[in-house]
Formats: sequence, structure tokens, C-alpha cells
Amino acid sequence: METNRQKKIGGVLQKDLVDILQGEVRKNGVSNLVISVSKVVVTTDLSVAKVYLSVFPQEKAPALLEAVKSNMSLIKHDLSQRVKLQLRKVPNLSFYIDDSLDYIEKIDSALSKKENPIENRDLLEKRKKS
Repeated sequence: METNRQKKIGGVLQKDLVDILQGEVRKNGVSNLVISVSKVVVTTDLSVAKVYLSVFPQEKAPALLEAVKSNMSLIKHDLSQRVKLQLRKVPNLSFYIDDSLDYIEKIDSALSKKENPIENRDLLEKRKKS
């Protein structure tokens, strides 16, 4: 369970990371690409922040994730300049692609088809016994 401090720091990091990433996209003149930071989860000791990115169109997500990871030091430096009055030390950032929208879309399409897994239990994957 996240503490209030973790949530507040996550919110500050999320807001500033959105500004940094979208600013870089605009500055480099990349069109037809939308990046948003859907969630930032900070560890209890505030040393690591997991950043979940939503990318549209989804086909560009792996390439964008590699680009973000290769420019991690520049992103962390920009972030440190923005939050230097709120945080003593900027957490180490680890970036992930947030695929929750795809998961929701998959569930919606499964429920709208004739093969509704709620009505026909045989369509559900069986749990594996450990």
C-alpha cells in the first residue's frame, strides 16, 4: 500500500515527466505520436520510480521505449532541475509500456462477441495448478 508521501511524489514526478516527454516530442517535430504517463509508482524508500507510459499509436511503443531508455540520463537531469525544490534526490527511473488500455479493449471485444466468456465458461483459460 502506498503512503501519502509516495503518492504525492509520484504525482509530482508524473506531471513533470509528461511535460519533459511531450516537450521533446514537440521540439523534435515528431507528428502523429501521443505520449502520456499513465502512472508513477515510487518505492517506500523513494529510491526507484516505475514510470508507465501510454503511447498512441501502439505500434510505435517499443521503439519509443528504447529511445526513452537510451536518453534516461538527460530525462533524469531535466527532472532534477524541475523538482530540486521538492526533492533532495531524484529517484532512479525505470520505464515500462502501459498496456492496460489494450487489455480493457480485449475484454470489451470478448464480451461484445457471440463467444461471451461469462455465458460460456469453456472459453476461459483454465488455471494452471502450481
